[in-house]
Amino acid sequence: MSVAATTPAPTPAYDTDVLVVGSGPAGAAAALFLATYGTRTLLITKYSRLSDTPRAHITNQRTMEALRDMGLEERLMREATPWEYMGNTTFCTSLAGEELGRIPSWGTDTLRHADYELQSPCTMLDAPQTITEPIMVQAAQERGARIRFDVEYLGHEQDDDGVTTTVRDRLSGAQYTVRSRYLVGADGARSLVAADLGLPFEGPGAVAGAMSIVFEADLSHLVAHRPSVLYWMLQPGAEKEGVGLGVLRMIKPWTEWMLMWGYEVAAGPPTFTDEVVRELAVALVGTDDFRMRVKSASPWTVNHHFATTIARGRVFCAGDAVHRHPPTNGLGSNTSIQDSYNLAWKLAHVVAGTASPALLESYDAERAPIARQIVERANQSIADTGKILTALDLSDTTDVELLAERLAVRKAPGPEGEKVRAALREAIAHKAYEFDAHGVEHNQRYASSAVIGDGTPMPEYRRDPELYAQPTTWPGAKLPHTWVTRAGHRVSTLDLVGQGRFSVVTGIGGEGWLQAAEELATELGLVITPVSIGPGQPIEDPYGTWAELREIGDAGVLLVRPDLYVAARHAGAPAAPQEARSWLSGVLTAVLGRG
Repeated sequence: MSVAATTPAPTPAYDTDVLVVGSGPAGAAAALFLATYGTRTLLITKYSRLSDTPRAHITNQRTMEALRDMGLEERLMREATPWEYMGNTTFCTSLAGEELGRIPSWGTDTLRHADYELQSPCTMLDAPQTITEPIMVQAAQERGARIRFDVEYLGHEQDDDGVTTTVRDRLSGAQYTVRSRYLVGADGARSLVAADLGLPFEGPGAVAGAMSIVFEADLSHLVAHRPSVLYWMLQPGAEKEGVGLGVLRMIKPWTEWMLMWGYEVAAGPPTFTDEVVRELAVALVGTDDFRMRVKSASPWTVNHHFATTIARGRVFCAGDAVHRHPPTNGLGSNTSIQDSYNLAWKLAHVVAGTASPALLESYDAERAPIARQIVERANQSIADTGKILTALDLSDTTDVELLAERLAVRKAPGPEGEKVRAALREAIAHKAYEFDAHGVEHNQRYASSAVIGDGTPMPEYRRDPELYAQPTTWPGAKLPHTWVTRAGHRVSTLDLVGQGRFSVVTGIGGEGWLQAAEELATELGLVITPVSIGPGQPIEDPYGTWAELREIGDAGVLLVRPDLYVAARHAGAPAAPQEARSWLSGVLTAVLGRG
């Protein structure tokens, strides 16, 4: 998947073209994408191994599209918990206790499933970091990336030609420097790279304390009839800190779990004694009739913090280094991987000499607004959980007797009971903004120098833009997915593009665009994928769905970036071959920063 027809020979003055600090979702993904594109990459991590705790887990369609582009979709699907097990998000007093309600999640219910299937060729998965990181890092190594464990980042200095990073080998204690063209800081929520870069942050920072306890226990008899990845517990004290309620999260159906509970940040985390851990587990499970083996216990903070600038000069930050938020909505690792998907093709083209360094300015312009969006959304989801208490006419759960009384009213006949039941149904249904926020995932629109507008306004959303995805070919949006055919076999429109290359997508009458793309590819040193869709073309549209989605004429054209985003579009046929060449040359050189 080399991005250029020819890649310049490595410059001896550089130890690597790109140095990546951190092996979490953002760092592992950056190494994977860069190595796949043929860019010399070195990833360092201060740890001796990849993540041994299954922290981030929800893997959404957009992330799966990126991994599909890398050829890893099927491998991940073999190891992850499948889509059909993800959907019955349950609110209850405990697993064995009273159930308050369920909300179908992640597009698994009948009403929403079609929306998800129409938007992407990929399913959602539950894939903890203990699955995704090894898959990405191993693939990165296979494709040429070098990985060094036990190597700690100490600091960096930029100059006009590159970055000199000082590191320490934690096994020998030796310090040395790594010279690279560019540096990617993917070193997590306590990012030293972001701190050294002086990135500006907004938000209150740490807003609550939480703990995660991973344990093994066979709880099949309590959950297999309502399969889900998340079970939420309304118990005394559950709303005070943490993520709004107590949580039991499935890691492996139905024998491995993560318990989440809050603690006061000011007071500090509790001591994880056997008694404390067992007591919490029994409370959330609702019975002591189970055996458990604790694998790990760790505190963490619920953050509300995002960088308003995520890059400076030759240094770029990605993932939790620039967006720090709770796990609600399942946006953490997904956004981190997508940050790197946005950045990697740009770095690869600049290193290969097919783009100007000016292209790299678009990373901050495009991804910094996303950092803010997802931090605000995840924290709002915690606040929305409070609607459940409000529905029960409670301000908190301090009074255990009052909590029991209000729960009893929910089952009582008469106007008050009806009022509580209706309010509770509404409060739980509102959690669709956490568990079915399909639009948050797919409606990300970019505005930067790497997007050339066509003078049309962004299409108005027909439905709630947080809940519902709206496909469009408007420049700055992701290329819409639909099924077309190649030699009679069904293929996604997303499979026709990507792989580190620009693509031109046209139809009958668009031969001028294809000819111009062929000529410009040679001149600019690019590989440009030609795509022609229509009757008798290499790609056919037998369902007629591409014609409905493309928003251009048969002979119009879309210029699609390597990250599957529409960079530019022309509504109709060129008036003359020279017009096709002139337009395509103009938008390509502008996107690449070569104009």
